[in-house]
Amino acid sequence: MLKFISILLSSMKMALQEFRSNKLRTFLSLFGVTIGIFCIISVLSTVGSLEQAIQSDIKSLGSNTVYIDKWEYAGGQDYPWWKYVNRPAPSSSEMEPLRLKVPAIQHIAFEMDFQDNVEFKDDRLTNVMYYGVSREFFDIQPLDIELGRTLQLSDHDQSTNAVLIGHTVAEQLFGKPENAIGAQLDLKGGKIGNIVGLIKKQGKSIMEIWQFDNSIIVTSGFLNQMAEEKKASPKIIVQGRPDVSMEMLRDELTGAMRSLRKLKPTQADNFTLNDIDAFSAFASAIFTNVNIGGWAIASLSLIVGMFGVANIMFVTVRERTSQIGLKKAVGAKRFTILTEFLLESAALCIIGGLIGLLLVFILAQLLSGVGGFPIIVSPGVVLLAFGICIVVGILAGIVPASIAAKMDPVTAMRSK
Repeated sequence: MLKFISILLSSMKMALQEFRSNKLRTFLSLFGVTIGIFCIISVLSTVGSLEQAIQSDIKSLGSNTVYIDKWEYAGGQDYPWWKYVNRPAPSSSEMEPLRLKVPAIQHIAFEMDFQDNVEFKDDRLTNVMYYGVSREFFDIQPLDIELGRTLQLSDHDQSTNAVLIGHTVAEQLFGKPENAIGAQLDLKGGKIGNIVGLIKKQGKSIMEIWQFDNSIIVTSGFLNQMAEEKKASPKIIVQGRPDVSMEMLRDELTGAMRSLRKLKPTQADNFTLNDIDAFSAFASAIFTNVNIGGWAIASLSLIVGMFGVANIMFVTVRERTSQIGLKKAVGAKRFTILTEFLLESAALCIIGGLIGLLLVFILAQLLSGVGGFPIIVSPGVVLLAFGICIVVGILAGIVPASIAAKMDPVTAMRSK
């Protein structure tokens, strides 16, 4: 073990000496490794951080949850909107019959939303999100209240004008968010809302699925007084019991919805069950393909870098031929010579990789400030970079190291 450490330290010293004595040649030869590591680590870190942010947003929709809507959420370039536009919107009247027909339901809620103005005295905010929710909404979508209280059962039963206000809306209308509690807002349709709770600040998100910071939340009954139900993007949110599979929940919901809407066996569904778990898996598959693309691009750079390092090692073997002969003459074994050159080759690749990692950290800092989500270079990714450098170094140095190990000591010492 001590001998291996001695060989390792000697190889690192040789690699650094090679880098110092031939800076330009070594840097140009290592440039491919640097770019390859930069591509791989930057793609993995950026895509991984973006995926984490998006998956966090998706999870905010609720676990083991299905959104019953007229629209399908997984869209795309060829999204067939004409297929869904004429479907009947979900209705609050369908919620309780669904609860009775589907034993797998743990919680069920009705939600509506639209954007409109909110006023306080002479101040007006535009494009504020109005959310109207039924009483079990917060069981599916937990929400922290910073000050005041949440919507209570009596608010839902009586459709009171109680309002929960988002942190950003409160800050813009009242200066200090805590001043909002107890104030009254002028809402859509001349309605007056009494602020009873301040929603804890949520922060920015990539997908902005729920815009709670820029919102007010009221009961669905009160929102119905401001907008017609079917024109307020209504949806039924169902959360299954923990012991029920998503497939079983979907099957039961499909049968119940078809029964409620009296659809014949030959008729297609006129509703969509948006499975949040499936949506999360779909997003994961997309990011997996992006990572594969990043690996493919980076592999080309690494192959170029491998040839560059191999070139350095061939030159190094030629320059040290007499030294190799002397080492073998005093008893150095083939394995020792082979190991020295392989470790030196790996050390050179690690130097190139360190430069690539430095560029990745700089890029991460720049993009984190403008991208809307933090880019994190995890320790696992850094270890992967070192692993790649070692493998590339060994592959690049195996041929020149073998040539050095097989040299005849007498012939090698006579060379100049």
